[in-house]
Amino acid sequence: MIHCILIGDFSWEGGYVIFMETDTIAAIATGLNNAGISIIRVSGDAAVEVADRIFYSRKEGLHLKDVKTHTIHYGMIKDGDIFLDEVLVSVMRTPNSYTKEDVVEINCHGGIVVTKRILETVLRAGARLAEPGEFTKRAFLNGRIDLSQAEAVMDIIHAKNDMAVKNSVRQLRGDMHKQISQLRDQILHDIAFIEAALDDPEHISMDGFPEKLERNISGYMDRLDKMLRTAENGRMMKEGIKTVILGKPNAGKSSLLNFLMGEDRAIVTDIPGTTRDVLEENVVMNGISLNLVDTAGIRWTEDAVEKIGVDKARGAANEADLILFVVDSSVEMDSNDDEILDAIGSKKVIVVLNKSDLKSVVSEEDIVRRMKQFSFTETEVIRISVKGQTGMEELERKIASLFFSGEVSYNDEIYITSARHKTALMETKRSLEQVMESLRMNMPEDFYSIDLMNAYKELGSIIGEAVDEDLVNMIFKEFCMGK
Repeated sequence: MIHCILIGDFSWEGGYVIFMETDTIAAIATGLNNAGISIIRVSGDAAVEVADRIFYSRKEGLHLKDVKTHTIHYGMIKDGDIFLDEVLVSVMRTPNSYTKEDVVEINCHGGIVVTKRILETVLRAGARLAEPGEFTKRAFLNGRIDLSQAEAVMDIIHAKNDMAVKNSVRQLRGDMHKQISQLRDQILHDIAFIEAALDDPEHISMDGFPEKLERNISGYMDRLDKMLRTAENGRMMKEGIKTVILGKPNAGKSSLLNFLMGEDRAIVTDIPGTTRDVLEENVVMNGISLNLVDTAGIRWTEDAVEKIGVDKARGAANEADLILFVVDSSVEMDSNDDEILDAIGSKKVIVVLNKSDLKSVVSEEDIVRRMKQFSFTETEVIRISVKGQTGMEELERKIASLFFSGEVSYNDEIYITSARHKTALMETKRSLEQVMESLRMNMPEDFYSIDLMNAYKELGSIIGEAVDEDLVNMIFKEFCMGK
């Protein structure tokens, strides 16, 4: 159950607390800029009545309170005797609306001044200004979507690439809800059997049940492990792959960044040590979002400022998901390259042999041999020429092969992209591990029930059936206004 304190009546439906708000909210639902169209959204018991007070129809005698649901009406918005704008007004009555309340959307011209003026008129007519995410919050509280679907709404808005959008859409349509609900139902069935057997041992036997429960728990944990294995890729899908470009001074790191960005974002000169600080940019390559970090060239130096840049480069390498180690193939490798290999550690790395348009003195075999000395068992090496603009397609393929199982086009698997969801799944798994431990120790059956109930509640927190008001408010405060 969701524990919330809100003004209004409530009822119970489908496992959710259904709140019928008594106030009506309004906000601008589109970006506040000059555009072709803006939308002011109004939701609540009095939404139609509020809109009716300021809407003037070109059809004599037409009032919004009399129109059918899911219809659009042409007219004007009036502020007293002043006509503000020509509009189309959509009316969507409860329960078939985004919030499961009466909703009115005023489609006006997209000027900033006129949009704000219409919103102010709506507020004077009886609505109040919506809080960030309050429309989606009402959709959740009224049982139209669960909490994971509500979070997917914001993920879609902030998605950085097609893969993130597709994953969020699958979550929005209820794929995660289905998986979590099925697992909860099975756990609840186990709990119910234990409780029934404890209450009525004469008619319900526990003979053989511990063995059956152990098999069930093993299956549940396999499904949890499968979901948790997607979390790291899910994080990178949502936030982007943190890709740090390392190399000696003048290896072509900044030139590579500029080429990947398609514009001159980093200063490029023939003077070693030009880059003194880290430079971060985002680029989408073949459907994969990369958070590119250009760093100072790693080498021993007495220059205090350059040394700070080198230390920052090492720090960035420690936090990287992927390292592009840029090597100038026209110059012999030296101890500075070894220092970089030492900084890479166990990170995923692609060695980029740059300046392939010049005479090469470093081969792929040289790279492999050197990296084996630093315990790298597999080495991805490609040749490129930033100057000649060659090798970029191969670089994209190499990056794709290291992440998302090489499936850049996306597959049907749900990826865990929320740290909150990951934590809940891990807590669920820990509770199930406690059940397994109790089974191995032949503990009394009520011990099983306690830990199974904890697992059931943790899973419920993902879809919003076991969360408190503070968490709900925190989640929706991250939403944009009007959503």
